[in-house]
Amino acid sequence: MIRVTPLILAVALFMEQMDSTVIATSLPAIATDIGTEPIALKLALTAYFVALAIFIPISGWMADRFGAKNIFRLAIFVFMLGSLACSFAYSLETFVASRFFQGIGSSMMTPVGRLLLVRSTPRNELVSAMAWLTVPALVAPVTGPLIGGFLTTYLSWHWIFWINIPIGIAGIILSGIYLQVPDERTPRPVDLVGFFIAAVAFSGTVFGLSVVSLPALPIIYGYMTLAIGVTAALLYLLHAQKVPYPLLDPRLFRHPLFRSSITGGSLFRIGVGAVPFLLPLMLQLGFGLNPFQSGAITFVSALGAIGSKFIAERVFARFGFPRVLGFAAIFGGLLIAAQGAFTAETSVPVMMTVLIVGGVLRSMFFTGSNAIGYADISDEEASQATAIVAVAQQLSVAFGVAVAGGILEVTTHFSGGELTLFNFQLAFFVVGGLSALAGFVYFVLPPDAGSNVSGHRAIKE
Repeated sequence: MIRVTPLILAVALFMEQMDSTVIATSLPAIATDIGTEPIALKLALTAYFVALAIFIPISGWMADRFGAKNIFRLAIFVFMLGSLACSFAYSLETFVASRFFQGIGSSMMTPVGRLLLVRSTPRNELVSAMAWLTVPALVAPVTGPLIGGFLTTYLSWHWIFWINIPIGIAGIILSGIYLQVPDERTPRPVDLVGFFIAAVAFSGTVFGLSVVSLPALPIIYGYMTLAIGVTAALLYLLHAQKVPYPLLDPRLFRHPLFRSSITGGSLFRIGVGAVPFLLPLMLQLGFGLNPFQSGAITFVSALGAIGSKFIAERVFARFGFPRVLGFAAIFGGLLIAAQGAFTAETSVPVMMTVLIVGGVLRSMFFTGSNAIGYADISDEEASQATAIVAVAQQLSVAFGVAVAGGILEVTTHFSGGELTLFNFQLAFFVVGGLSALAGFVYFVLPPDAGSNVSGHRAIKE
């Protein structure tokens, strides 16, 4: 039964991750249909991520108050309703509002799904379970554009939302039957003031980064909201020290392995988050490929991600978390940077090889990084830990896209106002280098760190 729970959760998370990427390919078709411009429709992407930023922090309290399994199933239902609303949207305003509502459901699916996995899995089996749960986050960004392009081209853009309905129904039914999770409830008081401050902090930061990287509004609004978000985050840290039950408890960072997981994972995710933004643009604008050809090349990294699932548990048990995570981060970051060395003359098999190996290393990294973060977290702290992890993931991905977009924006001023191959190369080198830095976060840990999860100590002795 160890794989039943993560696979059920993974299906729901795949639906959420797929939806957040598949829409990008369909923006021109949607814009034409509802009578607006594609650049304006990017507000719908931003609205989705803002909803995530607002409601993820309260997901832990919701799970503790009403039961994690109940909230998970409700989140799927809300996500389905949001998908239906998106498919019937008839204007920019209705589409943006529908995407925001859909984001509310999505904000609960990821952290609560991970919480269900942690609570239902013994710590010594967590690596194997996490290996399957991390597949959606790695597969969806590279398959989304391919599937979105196919559905939009050969059916209609409405199908990118309608396809969520049968998947969601299956997720609700299967989770009701097979998810045997202790219904642990700790009805602590809700920190409403903290919720408001955190909502301003994280939504302001995500919105600001989104506008800076994908300008659908004057860029000054991006910097202003980013400043507001950072200021609110500092205010939240002060607030959390004064209340007995903060919404997100920063005291969890006293745990060294949890702290390393957040720090290292966020650094590595900067490059990983930037690749789905940079690579298709470079292949299409720099090399002249069409969207389908581009998607067919980037798709192969998903094969590497899936393949690593079958060896992850044995590798971590044999070598331990610090060494595997350190090497995976460094070489994974270098392979992200290596994509900047692609040219129009680079053969497709060479590009695919780099992407497949990179997919293996990224998947191995996130499997271990997600698992080690819970090695020194108690069951009572798990709900807040999953919410903090989800917030950190959203912020780091948004930051990665903002860094990549900012580099392209700045360097175009030095290349006559047009994107050239050099602009993309520099962006890949920078974000790849930032990802590689994550390796040093893990190399400083003791060799047997997280051995209660990886099983490394038992094998070593």
